[in-house]
Amino acid sequence: MKPIDALPDDILLEIFHFNTIYLSNHRGKRTIEAWQSLVHVCRRWRSVVFGSPRGLNLQLYCTPNTPVKETLDVWPALPLLVSGCIDPLGPDNTIAALAQRDRVRQVNLILGRRNSEEIVAAMQVSFPELTDLRLTSCVAPYNPIGIPDSLLDGSAPRLQTFTLHNTLFPRLPKFLLSATHLVKLRLSKNPRSGYISPEAMADLFSVSSRLRILFLEYQFEPSISNRESRSPLPSKQSILPSLVEFRFTGFTGYLEALVTHLDAPQLTSMHTSFIDADNFDCPRLSQFIDRTLTLVAHDKARLQFDNWNAKVALLARSSTLTIETQSSLEAFISRLCDSFLHPLSTVEDLYIEHLHFTGRFPRQNILWLQLLLPFTAVKNLYLSKELAPSIAAALQELVDGRITVLPSLQNIFMKELEASGPFQENIGRFVAARRLSGHHITISEWDKKHDMGSM
Repeated sequence: MKPIDALPDDILLEIFHFNTIYLSNHRGKRTIEAWQSLVHVCRRWRSVVFGSPRGLNLQLYCTPNTPVKETLDVWPALPLLVSGCIDPLGPDNTIAALAQRDRVRQVNLILGRRNSEEIVAAMQVSFPELTDLRLTSCVAPYNPIGIPDSLLDGSAPRLQTFTLHNTLFPRLPKFLLSATHLVKLRLSKNPRSGYISPEAMADLFSVSSRLRILFLEYQFEPSISNRESRSPLPSKQSILPSLVEFRFTGFTGYLEALVTHLDAPQLTSMHTSFIDADNFDCPRLSQFIDRTLTLVAHDKARLQFDNWNAKVALLARSSTLTIETQSSLEAFISRLCDSFLHPLSTVEDLYIEHLHFTGRFPRQNILWLQLLLPFTAVKNLYLSKELAPSIAAALQELVDGRITVLPSLQNIFMKELEASGPFQENIGRFVAARRLSGHHITISEWDKKHDMGSM
């Protein structure tokens, strides 16, 4: 007898369970249906596997080229995961899978122009077990695929994950109000005609007590005036008690108006990407961050620039805050000190890097000193090779020993540090001046062990 044959059923089940947990982190038909190889080993293994379908999370993965009718005849009545791009394979197999509406647990479909109507028509009934719905359109944004009001029979009481991309769904607000168990919501690049005002969006969130992850992406500018976004705070706000991650891409006016109506006391990760160039004036976002205590007191910061974009990321042990904007370096620096990023004064590790830059960075010393001024607690300064000479040239102006800029600095790290050159010459003057003031600074090469990781 082989050693594994001597194991009792409960131990075998634990081994199978560990295997399925590992595979659940990898998406795709082969990994989700990997349990099928177990049931072909022997009759006993087959009995153990089918004896615990929920514990092992047994599912059948149906794609547009899966022979659904034949597959359903072979296996027990397991939950179905329906996924794939309908064009150009055709809708027949997908429609056959959706017809098993009492078994469908997940739907993740990429819709094309040719077959979308047939697929959408098959989804006009209730799916009582559906927890994950993702609909993506691959057609041009100016001619989007429309979703009728009767999607899922107008209700999704068990839905936990919902993604809608480049798709017109006029009844979306009412649909979301029915999704009281929603955990993750992603709305991206949906057409202007499906616009939801910030106030209406906040009202939707009033029933989203379980929502943990929220992604919003708008590619058009909403009709929101500065007066509307700067109106007094409402007396009553929608509270998202479970929200831990919020990502927004769009115009500052919309975000300003939206966060006016929101509170998220457990938020630990926020990422905003502004489309309107050089607009960095967000007082209401500043107030939202101040109300969200988990997003303050960051000890690491990464500033990244290229010809067209700027990015600042703040990191703490328990939270991250990232701001991206389509802005020139000069505009970004001039606005940063007056922006809503109050936690800059708590940063101890500061990383300044370039991103795919072509050309020269400005040698306007006053700009670089203005950028560094808020970082009063920085002990370690990390500079990329491309930016280090410009920043060193600015710092060497402080040869009179002034410590108003980076007063706590102890170490400077540079990528690909050279023994001589403009950087060493300028930074040498700065270090010597600080030494005369009793502040010692060490210059070292920035290597991987000092990296804060990708943000």
